[in-house]
Order: sequence, then C-alpha cells, then structure tokens
Amino acid sequence: MGTARSDIEIARAAIKVPIVEIGARLGIPQEELVPYGHDKAKISAAFIEAQMLRKDGKLILVTAINPTPAGEGKTTTTVGLGDGLNRIGQKAVVCIREPSLGPCFGQKGGAAGGGYAQVIPMEDINLHFTGDFHAITSAHNLLAALIDNHIYWGNAQNIDMRRVTWRRVLDMNDRALRNVVVSLGGAANGFPRESGFDIAVASEVMAILCLATDLKDLERRLGAIIVGYRFDKTPVFARDLKADGAMAVLLKNAMQPNLVQTLENNPAFVHGGPFANIAHGCNSVVATRTALKLADYVVTEAGFGADLGAEKFFDIKCRKAGLSPDAAVIVATIRALKMNGGVAREDLGKENVGALVEGCVNLGRHIDNVRKFGVPVVVAINHFTSDTQAEVAAIKAYVSKFGTEAILCRHWAEGSAGIEQLAHKVVQLASSGVARFTPLYPDDIPLMEKIEIVASEIYNAGEVTADKTVRDQLDAWEKEGYGNLPVCIAKTQYSFSTDPTVFGAPAGHVVHVREVRLSAGAGFVVAITGDMRTMPGLPRSPSAERIFVNEDGYIEGLF
Repeated sequence: MGTARSDIEIARAAIKVPIVEIGARLGIPQEELVPYGHDKAKISAAFIEAQMLRKDGKLILVTAINPTPAGEGKTTTTVGLGDGLNRIGQKAVVCIREPSLGPCFGQKGGAAGGGYAQVIPMEDINLHFTGDFHAITSAHNLLAALIDNHIYWGNAQNIDMRRVTWRRVLDMNDRALRNVVVSLGGAANGFPRESGFDIAVASEVMAILCLATDLKDLERRLGAIIVGYRFDKTPVFARDLKADGAMAVLLKNAMQPNLVQTLENNPAFVHGGPFANIAHGCNSVVATRTALKLADYVVTEAGFGADLGAEKFFDIKCRKAGLSPDAAVIVATIRALKMNGGVAREDLGKENVGALVEGCVNLGRHIDNVRKFGVPVVVAINHFTSDTQAEVAAIKAYVSKFGTEAILCRHWAEGSAGIEQLAHKVVQLASSGVARFTPLYPDDIPLMEKIEIVASEIYNAGEVTADKTVRDQLDAWEKEGYGNLPVCIAKTQYSFSTDPTVFGAPAGHVVHVREVRLSAGAGFVVAITGDMRTMPGLPRSPSAERIFVNEDGYIEGLF
C-alpha cells in the first residue's frame, strides 16, 4: 500500500461490497435494513429490540492525549483496531460518531478515519450522510418555533420571555449567530427578545438521541426538556407545549443506527455525534448496545482527550446505559508529545528525545486518569514517518513505568496488517477479567461537588470557582430533584486546564464555572468553563475555501 494519496483518494478507490452483505455478516436479514443507496443502511428498530436478550460482547474504548495541531488520529486508530481484530479472527464492530458539518468546513476536518483505516463512503459520512443531523436540527428548531408561537397566541403557560432558555441551532460554525434578537419587525412577528444559536452537535436533542434506548424513551426525554421558566419561576417543559410527539416524529428514522463499512469491508456503526468539549462526546447508546449483541468485540471512541471524552463516556454514557468497558486504548503520537514538550510545529520532524520525554507527562496523566475508573489501559503509538527508533524506545520506556505497554501502530499506512499487535493486546486485556469499572463519583452528592471531583481528579485543578448565581442555580436544581444527575463539563480540549495554550500536565490551576445549563431530558447538568463557546467560529482560513467539485464531478478537499 502506498501513502502518497490523500484520504479522499484512498476512500474513492476502495472496493465496497453491498451493504446487505455487511449486514448479513452480523446476522441482520436484508428486510431489517433500510438502505440508503448500496453502501449505507439503517437498522430497523424491531430487529434491534429482538436482540436485547443476547449476551454482550467486549466493549473497548479508544481515547487519546489532548489534541494538538500535530495530530493524534483517534478515529483512525478506532477504525484500524476494528479491522485488526477482524484480521486476527475476532468478530468486531466499530462504533463511532457522525461528523458535524461545522468542523468539516472549519478547521478540524471530518471524522471518518484516515489513510488505510477509514469508514466509507467517506464523502457521504462527512457531509449529509443519512440526514440524522438535519433531523436533529429540525426537531430542535421546531421546539424553538413552538415556544415563540405559544407566546404569540396568548402565552397560556405564562412563560417569562426573559427566562426562555431554549436557543436555536445550526450545524455550522457561525460566530455571528451566537447572540441575536428574534421577532423583530412589529406586532405581526411576535414579541422581540434576546436569544442565540448553538451548533447542532451541542443541542440537547443530540444528547437525547444519543442516550435514549428506544423511541418511547426518546419521546419521554424530549418531553422532559426545560425550555424556560414562568413568571412564578416554575419550569416549562417541552411536553407543556405538546412538542414532544412531533419532535419524536422528526427523529423516528434518525434513531435507527447507520451501518457502513471500513476500507477492509468490516462492519461499522456511525451514529450520533455530540461534541466532547461542549457536550458528552459519544456515539449513540442504541448503536453501542446493538453492536454488543452482534459482535464479540465493539471498538468505540470518545471525543478529544481522555480528560473530556473518556471521563464523559464513563461518567455519563456508561453510567446511564449500564455499560461496563473491558479495556481502553490511549492514542498518542510522538509528534504531539514533542509539542507538549515545547517543540515548535515546524520542528516536529526532527528527533528530540528530551522534549518527547518531557511531553510524555500529558500521556502519563491520561493513563492514571483512565485507571481511576477501573479500566485496564494500553497505549497506541500512531506512527508517523518522521518517528525515530530512539523516540519510539523512549515512549515505550516511559509507559512501562506505569505498568502498561506502548505499541507502535502503522494502520494509517498498512491497514489492519499494521495494528495486529495492538489487536492481540486488546484481546488479552479484555479477556483478563481485571476490569472493575466504576464511575468517578456517586449519584447522591451535590452537583458542585461532582464538578469539583472531576476538576481535581481528572484536570488536577487546585480550585473550582463559580459566581453566587451559578451556585444558587445548582442548589435550586437540587431542590427540584435534579441533584442526582451527572455533570458534563464544557472545557477546552487542548489542555487539562481551561487555558488552551497550556500544554503538558498542569496542576493547581483554577477552573472557573461561568455558566450552568440543565439538560433535564438528556439527564445531565452542563457546566461551562473558561472561554468555551457552544457556537464555534470559523478560522481565518477555513477548510471550506479548499473544498470543491472537480471537472470530473468528484469532491476535492475533504479530509
């Protein structure tokens, strides 16, 4: 296999098999698949329900060090490991998130893997796919429209327009929409008020779809969304506006997991996609549960570094869904660790063992953190051609001090053949019976204490600060019966701290909670820290400037 071609060129040259054949390998009859063309399909709700009494396979989490501009390759490693497990004779399924259009046209790019470890059709997955995100956006904005319409037609619920908390969403990075005024233009258009937009992947509807177990649970959770407060300060729920039924109708098909394939024609579920820095960062519960019933090994990922993705996977998804992971893989690159050690981006191709070892503190912190959840860990070194033998030896020696192993993986260039060693190690760990998964904190402690535990145990913060209004709001929610919910901390992905410029493993820093939001339908409390925004902006030179359709009708520029 060559390595000169771009991801999209590799994906376009792949030999795909009909999606019904991929389904048949998992025991899914053709009539239980809802095809979207020949290479992707949704799995029927009836088939999923019929599998729920089957025994679960092993659940493997792939997470990573804090992301850097040097690249880590978490999704690529997730896909590669799924292919590697199948290569060594295991029945494995990959479960990953759907990409958001915002990052695809912004800076981060897509989320279908890379090199020879991708899920396909790459263009469809990174763009409109099966329409799930459009359905989520529509359901979210339907509720927003119903709120303003209810107020316009007399406001029978006595909604205080100053306390409407439900914003609108768009699956795009657009800073101009962060704060807006709606209903301008006179009496015919309603009552003007301040509002704003979030990116669709930060929507509570996205979180609900990814945590709901079936359509009935989905509708119940949608009805439990708090959209604002009355003049007497009591909450107004989506069900009070009779919005839950219509929202569930819009999401009916989106609830069904999407089945696609890897470059090596192995099955992959790509479903749901909440961000990990501003949401809980995991693919859907229904996709993961279904995969566990159909395969011996399920390889899933959690967004960004382990301080965000893995913590939320364990403390929110696994807690709520009753999942118990059997092993975890932490992805690191020598380039990224050198950047954590102070090396400038333009110098990352030069050997620098000293900086590498210094930067390894970031990896070491993540190893310790994942182990706090009772899950055994192995490190995957995602190989780059600039890596030297001395650097590989240094990272292996560093990791060995933690009583675990770092394995060099060449799946980007070689596909499953380059990740066999990691696949064997994962089987060994998952079959060892040493996993004793437990969440980081119990349900029955105050919400602020939960935030403080995550900040101290995972971020190594010295203090958590919050204004009195934030603390009073948390106290009020506890009195209303929401104190047993887990917390979802919105924080920069680039650092253990709330300052994205601080690399390595900072300690003793201050985490300031500037705002809290109650996601009553999803079942968690969001704590927004630092300068984190729920609607990203585009960079100075967005990827959209380099994406186009060439003269042969093929898309160029996606990555």
